[in-house]
Amino acid sequence: MRIISGKYKGRVLKGYTLKGTRPTMDRVKESLFASIQDYLDNSVCLDLFAGSGNLGIEALSMGSREVVFVDKEYMACKTIKSNLDMLDNNLNTTILTMDYLKAIEKLYPKKFDIIFLDPPYKTDYIEKSLKKISELNLVNGIVVLESDSLDKLNFSDYYDEIKTKKYGDKYIRILKRKD
Repeated sequence: MRIISGKYKGRVLKGYTLKGTRPTMDRVKESLFASIQDYLDNSVCLDLFAGSGNLGIEALSMGSREVVFVDKEYMACKTIKSNLDMLDNNLNTTILTMDYLKAIEKLYPKKFDIIFLDPPYKTDYIEKSLKKISELNLVNGIVVLESDSLDKLNFSDYYDEIKTKKYGDKYIRILKRKD
């Protein structure tokens, strides 16, 4: 797993062997970030279910101003810290080792331009996250989510779908909050 573009391009990230994680592979990440590049410059991002920090770190490399990483697993957060330490000492980042719903509530009233949502598959975490993010009005821009299915998600009350793309057994969706 490596950083695919931006100022840290080519750096190798730790964490692809973290138990319970499913890193976004390079070709998927490259396509995803090409789709959202207009949102990245000077953005404030939330990497929820961060794992190794792969998506949030890519956002930093491509011009995000600030990233908050959230994962409930101590080893995942330790890996994120290690990955960030190899980049730069002056990064504007926060790492929260806590449950995703508690983290969302703790972050209120902060606003995010981009929220990356890549929870474990076969859970209802996406719907719960989207609902709570909408209730607290945490997103100004887009939500990027990864899932294993198109039919199990119900988000139409809160978000419009901008783009969906299938990569093997996963789907990447880009959502924008309804006005």
